[in-house]
Amino acid sequence: MSPYPHPIIAREGWPFVAIALAATVVLAWLFGTVGGLVGLAALAFVVQFFRDPPREIPMQPGIVLSPADGRIVSVGRTRDPFLDRDALKISVFMNVFNVHSNRSPVDGEVKNAWYRAGSFVNADLDKASEENERNALHLVTKEGRDVTCVQVAGLIARRILCYVKPGDALARGQRYGFIRFGSRVDVYLPADATPRAAVGDIVYAAESVLAEFR
Repeated sequence: MSPYPHPIIAREGWPFVAIALAATVVLAWLFGTVGGLVGLAALAFVVQFFRDPPREIPMQPGIVLSPADGRIVSVGRTRDPFLDRDALKISVFMNVFNVHSNRSPVDGEVKNAWYRAGSFVNADLDKASEENERNALHLVTKEGRDVTCVQVAGLIARRILCYVKPGDALARGQRYGFIRFGSRVDVYLPADATPRAAVGDIVYAAESVLAEFR
């Protein structure tokens, strides 16, 4: 999979930007300055939501990077429902003002992928991991460590986009998907992984370190 270029606005947002721009012109024509200002506000929101800036990727061995921008809402030991193993789970909640591109947390090969339909409860809640629509990837590092990365739809998110499949290789920080509007990403790591992030921390995709392998 070739590296994704960074044109400032994510490719997923181009149609929405075009629609917002056209709406701004129509509103300005129909309602003058007030309509134009309303249209510009909507356009600004769309542009900020679909922004996709480049990131400086840490290259230290044995680290796990955040797959998403947002706030850490969960760090703890639990059961990985996809690989049926004890695991360290770290969850990142994305609100509508965060960058919504998803990046690979590790260098690894995609071994499996699962899509599960579900509800659309508030992604800030722990039950969203079990009840909401989600798409999971099983990544295996060259050292043989298993990492499960799960895109979870949120209260108003209705589209999870994933561009990789089993057999694909991902480099840490490489873009692999996108979730439209508020949502979360759960990362399940080997149980002996050491967390480097805490609940409440603000993290950035491909830059912030969530954990490290022992």
